[in-house]
Amino acid sequence: MLEPFIQTHKYLIEHVQVPMRRQLMDEIDWNDRLIAIKGGRGVGKTDFLLAYAREKAHRLPHEAPGETLYVNFNNFYFSEHTLVEFAAEFVKKGGKTLMLDQIFKYPNWSKELRTCYDRFKALHIIFTASPVMDLDVENHDIENIVKVYNLRGFSLREYLNLQAHVHLDTYSLDDILQHHELIAREVLSQVRPQQYMDSYLHHGYYPSYLENRNFNEELLRVMNMALEVDVLIIKQIDVPYLNKIRKLLYLIMENAPYVPNVSTLSEQIETSRATTMNYLGYMQRARLINLLYDEGRAFPSKPSKIYLQNTNIAYQNFARDITMQDIAETFFYNTVHSNHKINSTERNAMFVVDGKYYFDVKEKMPVRTPIRPTAVANIEYGRGNAIPLWLFGFLY
Repeated sequence: MLEPFIQTHKYLIEHVQVPMRRQLMDEIDWNDRLIAIKGGRGVGKTDFLLAYAREKAHRLPHEAPGETLYVNFNNFYFSEHTLVEFAAEFVKKGGKTLMLDQIFKYPNWSKELRTCYDRFKALHIIFTASPVMDLDVENHDIENIVKVYNLRGFSLREYLNLQAHVHLDTYSLDDILQHHELIAREVLSQVRPQQYMDSYLHHGYYPSYLENRNFNEELLRVMNMALEVDVLIIKQIDVPYLNKIRKLLYLIMENAPYVPNVSTLSEQIETSRATTMNYLGYMQRARLINLLYDEGRAFPSKPSKIYLQNTNIAYQNFARDITMQDIAETFFYNTVHSNHKINSTERNAMFVVDGKYYFDVKEKMPVRTPIRPTAVANIEYGRGNAIPLWLFGFLY
């Protein structure tokens, strides 16, 4: 029963192309017995699992073959056999770590994960999860035992490490605010981030840019998969409603970033206001858009502004010429939101981060010295409250 899976596992870890070790690899406590790797379509969750398996094999050369096993639930085997049955056989043969991909396609997956967790005390399970899967609310079987980690697209720092063959470290938001001039000098001694910024903003967030295929077509495929699988299938929305969701996303792409009129959007896609808000929530969780809220407000309230989730998606807009100001705001929101809470504010500022840091984002250096921290897109080196926008790409 296990041999075909073992052979597939061996082939995959020998042939997987992992251009760069992701930082998340060191943030996970691999001793936990049930680990979920969440991430949007196209950010490399499968490659991340396989990279871990290969790294583990190199680190533990005496590990017996078959102790770690990658399993994809696209395999028709699981239409007739259960996960618990498979795990029992795996443990019986000396297996220790199961890596499960596409597990949402398996019925009652959370119940069986819980059974495996309770029954096989020495077994470690790592599984990939769509970002729309609310593991700590909707899946009560595992909510108290699963450790959830988020895999994001490439940060600017990761992109620079890969493209410029350097090894740049991350910096905290406090570090950037307090020491950005010193940090910029250190980074600029190794690489000129501004020279790479345009290409990153256009195609550097998704690892697929490294593949020998048309990036725009691949990104469109990723976006459609996010709608058709992550939203429709996982959220169990009837297929006839797909066109309404696609149209909603197109309307957002025509205008974002912008202050939405939810009633108008509802009329345009011919559905209720409540349903439109649900669709917006699903698209945010599928990591296609970002919803910005005033402090103290959250979904399902109307957002104060809608952004596209990352700049690569923003450049997919064929309806209008997107401005550099729009791109700068989208980049800032995406990269800061990765580890911080970001809101709009009634104060005379664009964003408030963690309820205490007030920021502006500008395409060009203001004529007057900024009175608050300002991320500026067209500068390489900052001074005072003027901070290079690229530096916020070092938060992860």
